[in-house]
Amino acid sequence: MSSTYKLNHTDSFGNGDAKSLAENGFSHLTSLAQSEKAVQELLLQQTPMQTTDDHLIEFSEALRTVAKALRGAAEGKALAQAEAAEWKRRYELERSKNVELQHKELSNGVCADESNSQRIEHLAKSPRLYAQENSSNGMERICSHEVLQDGGFNSFTNKLKRKASFKLSWGCKGMANDQHKKEIVSFERGNISTAERSSKQISLTWESDPQTVLIITKPNSTSVRVLSVDMVRWLRTQKGLNIYVEPRVKEELLSESSSFNFVQTWEDDKEISLLHTKVDLLITLGGDGTVLWAASMFKGPVPPIVPFSMGSLGFMTPFHSEQYRDCLEAVLKGPISITLRHRLQCHIIRDKATNEYETEETMLVLNEVTIDRGISSYLTNLECYCDNSFVTCVQGDGLILSTTSGSTAYSLAAGGSMVHPQVPGILFTPICPHSLSFRPLILPEHVTVRVQVPFNSRSSAWVSFDGKDRKQLEAGDALVCSMAPWPVSTACQVESTNDFLRSIHDGLHWNLRKTQSADGPRDT
Repeated sequence: MSSTYKLNHTDSFGNGDAKSLAENGFSHLTSLAQSEKAVQELLLQQTPMQTTDDHLIEFSEALRTVAKALRGAAEGKALAQAEAAEWKRRYELERSKNVELQHKELSNGVCADESNSQRIEHLAKSPRLYAQENSSNGMERICSHEVLQDGGFNSFTNKLKRKASFKLSWGCKGMANDQHKKEIVSFERGNISTAERSSKQISLTWESDPQTVLIITKPNSTSVRVLSVDMVRWLRTQKGLNIYVEPRVKEELLSESSSFNFVQTWEDDKEISLLHTKVDLLITLGGDGTVLWAASMFKGPVPPIVPFSMGSLGFMTPFHSEQYRDCLEAVLKGPISITLRHRLQCHIIRDKATNEYETEETMLVLNEVTIDRGISSYLTNLECYCDNSFVTCVQGDGLILSTTSGSTAYSLAAGGSMVHPQVPGILFTPICPHSLSFRPLILPEHVTVRVQVPFNSRSSAWVSFDGKDRKQLEAGDALVCSMAPWPVSTACQVESTNDFLRSIHDGLHWNLRKTQSADGPRDT
């Protein structure tokens, strides 16, 4: 009889090593890093000597050994900073989840005492988890706040008053029930087996009608401006929706007619940070760049996006503007198929930081984060780590860390593979590496990638986030990237896979060639 056992899923970090190192070793590591720089300056100041004195040769070798040891200590400092920052992020996320759970329990208690009519009204204000244990149609469901959750209690209270709620459904492939919908790996009776994933296609169903729409448009386009005027008027008069637009667009609408004074906008960054508590649906008029810009406005949860194609390629914009009324009718009525596009969260840890909390603002990217050599003529020298494991040292023009949604952008141009946007992973693509064997990688979504400029690098590096917010990385600085907990949901015209394949066929003419003629030599 086979012995039985249990599989445990653990994080890549230890229970206390990172924390103790972060608390006790920073001051010592800072002095080591300064000592290393002093040693390097001493080595550079040495002039070539004609003598072959053995003692001087031994002394020079000893200095190089010390410099190498100090460099290793400085690298340990950066690793400790990255691990401490990751523990802080996990703590904040867990705390927000606990607050969310407590509030949900209170909401459930209120619903238990209400009548059916009162319960329907309460559901329109407070989204709840809706789960089916023995569903006949094989759908797994989860409510809006479970995926697009907010970390602040005050913002959550405002969302209960303003936001429309919805649930997401994962389709099961003809299964009579969904008892294994989350058990991907089974280990019953001592045998490991994998169950088929049930998340074939994600569907969004409104539990209460959307009330507020945000429209983001591509600037300096006459066709976009004409469409936005017609769309805003139709959404207001025919659907009775509240409309938010950018300040620039509001000025354009008011110059068109004073009847657009009902349109709302914002004045500062603080109001932008509260948009996700008010907006139920986001509409973009433009190309993929407009979708990237719209997603970058939201540093946390992102409302569902309906992207209309008015750009060039349109990998993320499946809807045609000519039929916008029919498209929006279907979206507002629901249910609709969506694609959950994962984002990367990145932050920079400077070498001059005195503790693990001195990190720069976290950046969220939907396509990719790029580290390159900038205007320098030297090769970029980058040391890369995946969790605690050394990956490689990049010597070339740079490195791209991309989401799967960004696999058809810069990563594709650098030789990376095209990946379905709902495949969770991080693409690791070098830019013009000075090596014949450096091939791109696809890493799992749960890892944390750290890219550091070593102290022996001849020049600094530059990092950009979705092509914006360019920052310089000096020697000893590190960029830390991991998967963000807030995905971007975009509506599908048909369904996720169909839209993806159609986009690479239409946009890139993928594998397009003349068909071989049928007349000619044949196998006998």
